[in-house]
Amino acid sequence: MAQHEHVRVAVIGSGFGGLGAAVRLRREGITDFVVLERAGSVGGTWRDNTYPGCACDVPSHLYSFSFAPNSEWPRTFSGQEHIRAYLERVADTFGLRPHIRLNHEVTRMTWDTEALNWVIGCGNGTTVVADVVVSASGPLSDPKTPDIPGLADFPGEVFHSARWDHDADLAGKRVAVIGTGASAIQIVPAIQPEVGRLTLFQRTPAWVMPRMDRPVSKAERWLHRTVPVTGKARRGLLWGIRELQVSAFTKYPDGLGLIESIAKAGMARAIKDPALRAKLTPSYRIGCKRILLSSTYYPALAQPNTEVIASGLAEVRGSTLVASDGTETEVDAIIFGTGFHVTDMPIADRVVGAGGFTLAEHWKGGMRSLRGATAEGFPNWMTIIGPNTGLGNSSMILMIESQLNYMADYLRQLDVLGGRVALDARASAVDGWNERVQKRMERTVWNTGGCTSWYLDEQGRNTTVWPGTTADFRRATRSVDLGEYEVVRAAADAVPAQREASGRAVAEEVAG
Repeated sequence: MAQHEHVRVAVIGSGFGGLGAAVRLRREGITDFVVLERAGSVGGTWRDNTYPGCACDVPSHLYSFSFAPNSEWPRTFSGQEHIRAYLERVADTFGLRPHIRLNHEVTRMTWDTEALNWVIGCGNGTTVVADVVVSASGPLSDPKTPDIPGLADFPGEVFHSARWDHDADLAGKRVAVIGTGASAIQIVPAIQPEVGRLTLFQRTPAWVMPRMDRPVSKAERWLHRTVPVTGKARRGLLWGIRELQVSAFTKYPDGLGLIESIAKAGMARAIKDPALRAKLTPSYRIGCKRILLSSTYYPALAQPNTEVIASGLAEVRGSTLVASDGTETEVDAIIFGTGFHVTDMPIADRVVGAGGFTLAEHWKGGMRSLRGATAEGFPNWMTIIGPNTGLGNSSMILMIESQLNYMADYLRQLDVLGGRVALDARASAVDGWNERVQKRMERTVWNTGGCTSWYLDEQGRNTTVWPGTTADFRRATRSVDLGEYEVVRAAADAVPAQREASGRAVAEEVAG
């Protein structure tokens, strides 16, 4: 690879969003692109999260690209290793390897207002210049570990679930798991049988529904392989069921009481101790926080070597963990299942727009974008899984593919406009879109359910979840409305030599 490379499109990240963007670019006839990946292999969050029990809580046949169906899923809910293998196959099947630049962590992206392109600095010293940037780093890529007093002096192993230490031997040890999110409820039953003592620090209990997981039979796999339409039908049925559920979350959250009764019944079957049941019973409406799926979590908590402390971790004193309620526990290892930087994504600190300020500075009052993709002041830059594109009950792959439709039409519009040109979202369009989204958010369970969740930013604003169906979002992102953008053209007197000099100057600033 050349030290300075100029491409039409630079894709950041090689998870589902990044690989999906790369496939779509090739299908659009665009081959002048690179995928910049900070790690040594593709896979995104499914490469990074290798903790025991790691699996998806969306059915396998729905958690895959529509253009790359997989008839060989071994289980109805696939494990991490199967999803990662699927993404590796996508990279191979669609000929993406020549475009992928591994070990290229993006440290700075700066918009050159004269040359109308992005100058991208990487941690290995490489500079890439791109006409368009598609940021697909994802919201679940940077682990979030709380700042706990005394943690630095803890004498045992400490790690986050997304950076699992496979050299750590937990057998027979006293282990603390911090958090009760999606990762923690998979880790707890996976390690409970081997550890000596497991202590779960629970700041807020989660609603947990049974996980209807089972092996996919050989007959099913043969049928989907031999008659592909059956796989599409299965996917369509899974999608349709989840679309019908959306109105309960977005319009009629009071009707979710029946679902709560099912969750409570499942808990009662596994947890016989009334005091423990009381600790594990949420006080907020189901769906306000992410609904978790597990048939092994409650049974693990009922075991004699497990303790639930219904309080968050407040302090570490040597090997003693002190909860917010004063409870003290001696442990040998600490595992944080405390989630990710979702509403404050670190990549935003590395994007410098037309005004000379970063995306993080632009989003200081909360993330906001036009149709979950573009932001004013950041021409020819878009994000996959941007603000208010998350889902609480269905597959994010559906949202990603809708955003890829938008990306494809964005590039077509640039071609139609011709010449050196950029599109910059109008502030009025961004404001209008976000006002409509937040208005729809008012009645949703995420805003009225009585909880504090990672869906909300520091201002208490839900900048994460999409308040509608995936079909609604697909219609909203089917094509680009040029009326929502400022068309920015290069100065008429600019010459190639001047553009090259400008690009070199910005590249030197990025490298410095």
